[in-house]
Amino acid sequence: MDGFFAVVGAISGFCWNILFLVVLVGGGIFLTVRLNFFQIRHLPYILKQTFGKLLDKGKGEGTVSPFAAVSTAMASTIGASNIVGVPAAIAFGGPGALFWMWVIFILGGATKFSEVVLGVHYREKNADGHYVGGPYYYETKGFPIKSVGKWMAYIGAYVAMIYYIPSIATQSVSLVQNAESLGMNKYISSVILMVVVGLVVLGGLIRVAKVASKMVPTMCILYFAGSLVVLFANIKELFPSLALVFDSAFNGAAATGGFLGAGISMAIRMGLARATYSCEAGMGSAPMAHSAAITDHPVRQGFWGVFEVLIDGTVCTLSGLVVLTSGVWKEVAPNAAFTMPSLAFTSVLGVVGGYIVTISVFLFVLSSIIAIIWYAEKVVEFSFTTKISKYARLVYTLSIMLGALFALDKILAVLDLANALIILPNMVTVLILSPLVVKLSREFFSSDKYYLKDIKK
Repeated sequence: MDGFFAVVGAISGFCWNILFLVVLVGGGIFLTVRLNFFQIRHLPYILKQTFGKLLDKGKGEGTVSPFAAVSTAMASTIGASNIVGVPAAIAFGGPGALFWMWVIFILGGATKFSEVVLGVHYREKNADGHYVGGPYYYETKGFPIKSVGKWMAYIGAYVAMIYYIPSIATQSVSLVQNAESLGMNKYISSVILMVVVGLVVLGGLIRVAKVASKMVPTMCILYFAGSLVVLFANIKELFPSLALVFDSAFNGAAATGGFLGAGISMAIRMGLARATYSCEAGMGSAPMAHSAAITDHPVRQGFWGVFEVLIDGTVCTLSGLVVLTSGVWKEVAPNAAFTMPSLAFTSVLGVVGGYIVTISVFLFVLSSIIAIIWYAEKVVEFSFTTKISKYARLVYTLSIMLGALFALDKILAVLDLANALIILPNMVTVLILSPLVVKLSREFFSSDKYYLKDIKK
């Protein structure tokens, strides 16, 4: 098994050090330029259309409200990776990994916007009468060479069905490690998580969206408040930590304490991989949730994609700074990186801090796994039938136990390779279809029915 994981790790390293530096960063730059830096130029309007309309039910066709759709997507993006994925990036790649995460967050707004716009534009109704969409639909319908698009879609879907298993395990292992730090048996915590997840996902999209729309804001506020308290307590270390982030992003980081040291390539790899896994820009998963939204134009729902990346990047940044300013990143071995936030919170808030992190991780993990299982169901539905996809809920729920059986580095190696195989066909399609995204954007921003009507109010 060690030989297998070594090969997987080597291939993943090549993909994330070289190939995806071009695909994700280069693709993000390309889309940002093609869209005339819209996520910066129209940021006030985007915020008004998202933060300003959290309770709006939306206008047009769709299955769930825009906020319920983005909550389902954010249930996956705002997950355990925001709390424990960032420490893992720092543990393996050094403080500089946080800088490369910021690069993805900045460019990811244009990428996710494009994905969501295409997802809504090419969506369709399934056998249950619900709207479905995502990369496999716009690859099949929109790719210039139909046979190639269909081939890419099905290969991507089959890889995704495998990918979601280590993805769920990554989420569950974070809860297991935090629960163990408080003296709870890892198998018991895994079983509890499986039962709770099962009760939610068996209710389908409507129940998932309803739970997510209530859970996501609550867990974000709880963790956000706790992080600010810890940062305030270590405020003297804030600017030195930021300087360290920029320095090690381009010069690497030397070994210190429990940290083994990392070069520039590892900082880039861990930063790009963990940020992409966290915000999911380029992965094509979020459009599956957004495609169900009630909306009058694909671009309007696309704004929620930008909103999603903004919130995700903020939470990840807080996690990174909490770990760096508290100094715990130098004290913990890489494979125990998921315990760093708990140690940082405990150092300031005592036992209460540990429970805040554990509760936050539980909520983040729970929301993420619920969303991931729903994504997996939609991929199975595309590949087979709606009826068969409902049985997939049970299979993916059972994969939660893998978090109690495998080490973090082995799970991450498999996850990163599968992630790479999903991203490549999706990003190629999004870039090829970018003229359509530009056309739809110009249509929205020049129309009296949409943008011009909104700004006159």
